[in-house]
Amino acid sequence: MTRWAPRNGRGWSGSSKGARRLVFRHPLIGSAVVELSTGEQRRQAHRLLAERLADQPERRAWHLAEAAEGPDEQVAALLDAMARANLLRGDGLAAITQFLRSAELSPADIDRAGRLGEAAYLGSIVNGDLRDAPRLLELARRADRRGESLATAVAGAYHLLNGDGDVDSAHRLMAGAIEMLADPGDAHNKPLIEGLYTLLMVCFFGGRAELWKPFHAAIGRLRPGPPELLDILGKTFSDPARLAPPVLDRLDAVIAGLNQEIIPARISRIGIAGSYVDRLGQCRDGLWRVIDHGRDGGAVTSAIEALFLLGNDAFLVGQWQELEQVVDEGLALCDKHGYRLLAWPGIYLQAMLAAARGQEESATALADQMTRWATPRRARALQCYAWQIRALVALGRGDFEEAYQQSAAISPAGVLASHVPHALWSITDLVEAATRTGRHAEAAAHAAAVSQAGLAVISPRLAMVTSASAAMVAPDEQYARLFETALATAGAERWPFERARLQLIYGERLRRDKATTDARTHLTAALDTFRSLDARPWMARAGTELRATGLSIGQGEPAGMASLTPQQREIAMLAAAGLTNKQIGERLFLSPRTVANHLYQLFPKLGVASRAALRDALTEPPEGEASDR
Repeated sequence: MTRWAPRNGRGWSGSSKGARRLVFRHPLIGSAVVELSTGEQRRQAHRLLAERLADQPERRAWHLAEAAEGPDEQVAALLDAMARANLLRGDGLAAITQFLRSAELSPADIDRAGRLGEAAYLGSIVNGDLRDAPRLLELARRADRRGESLATAVAGAYHLLNGDGDVDSAHRLMAGAIEMLADPGDAHNKPLIEGLYTLLMVCFFGGRAELWKPFHAAIGRLRPGPPELLDILGKTFSDPARLAPPVLDRLDAVIAGLNQEIIPARISRIGIAGSYVDRLGQCRDGLWRVIDHGRDGGAVTSAIEALFLLGNDAFLVGQWQELEQVVDEGLALCDKHGYRLLAWPGIYLQAMLAAARGQEESATALADQMTRWATPRRARALQCYAWQIRALVALGRGDFEEAYQQSAAISPAGVLASHVPHALWSITDLVEAATRTGRHAEAAAHAAAVSQAGLAVISPRLAMVTSASAAMVAPDEQYARLFETALATAGAERWPFERARLQLIYGERLRRDKATTDARTHLTAALDTFRSLDARPWMARAGTELRATGLSIGQGEPAGMASLTPQQREIAMLAAAGLTNKQIGERLFLSPRTVANHLYQLFPKLGVASRAALRDALTEPPEGEASDR
């Protein structure tokens, strides 16, 4: 019989994928075990050691497991309890080995199936061994002849979703398994709670309101009530426009306690709960801990989720170089471990960045690739990603008809579609496109829907968008006040790209109304932001509008070193001298990521593409200045 045990009672030994053969090592056994030759003598030694370690339950359980002559539910239950305790401590690797050994010792098929299912599920989310899960699942199914194991269903649904993206099959399996439970309302049933987390992700990627009905029904019957995070996540991530406002205080309290969290999956789920309600910024430190944990051999799936969550935040807050770095790392992990579905949020971010920077061919190709994969699998959330990408491409080049068709596919004008959280990220796109194509009734209806939904209470960004949407459809005597309110929203600077887009829209309307001075103020501010982000289509739009005001673009503007802020100038000089980002950060009390972002912004101002060219750019005389040599 294959023996599974932790190295020094804590983790894996060996490096092969999947369920790995482990070597039992224990310093207390020493040479005695080697010298004892018979199986019974070895088992007796383990029993004696178990007696001596009564105050160390985990080590005692392993010795009892080694002393077992065959199936033994009492020892299996001890290992099962140790596995769950390790999960609470964040040690998923030890939990996997304990579930596997517990499965070996389980006399009952249903218990063996459940423990194998839990090991398969944990092996996927902790080790990233998605490709090896089918083997453990097959063993679990053989034991679970009557299909009674919820843990096996959880692992199977997780694999169906993340492997090939089979949304509907995963949904049927998970929802059906929950309905078949003798007591589907037991909130203390750990496999049930984990199954509901899995069902939640299935529903999200399916992107259809009807998929959420079994989830909400299951949450509603939990006794004495659903776990706090599951309840919050089920509202902020399913239908934030309708369900998020009442739980935002509770979410903020959970986020405030992130520094105390040690379980990677829980931290990433808190980040997911905050994603559509603009709270990722408050989760950054926790998400970086999850990433570091994954880099050190910890939970792979949670690390991938954390990388893409940080990428989402980086896009919104204009840290686009960081976005590229975290997305590249996340996609590499997806490729290594076979996470086909989970890769798409990263690809979406790549495409959004390409769209914002005017790389139309690349952005459109990624959107088309996403659509081809998502359509036959009925993964509507991914289709929403693709529609938003195409809308941003169209808006950048001024094709407002195409932008309207794409953004209206996410959520029709005048409606915040039920259980389509992505509708909160496409409000500006839809209202601007409707206005610019003469669909004034549709634009007004959507602005009204946003206002009536009370989105302004969710976050400052959505408050800004709510006021700006009203401004875009307001009559001449009201729009300026509403735009000014939007731009003055507390913390609006945190979302530079979206704010600059609103300044552009405002400046365009001011110019048409002959308010030239005010138009130049807002258009210039928008152009400066777009330049700092290298958002080239938007630079072109803002530049065209500024020229229409009679301002000559490109003349009399600072160039070269004169265009840099004092901090950028200092960073450029240090980088040209050969200092690394870390060394510059230590000298200027900045993080290496902040230094990297400043360098990325100053390169185009100096007309260089790399730090290797900085020295010449910084020593080159101003254009037109005579050389003494």
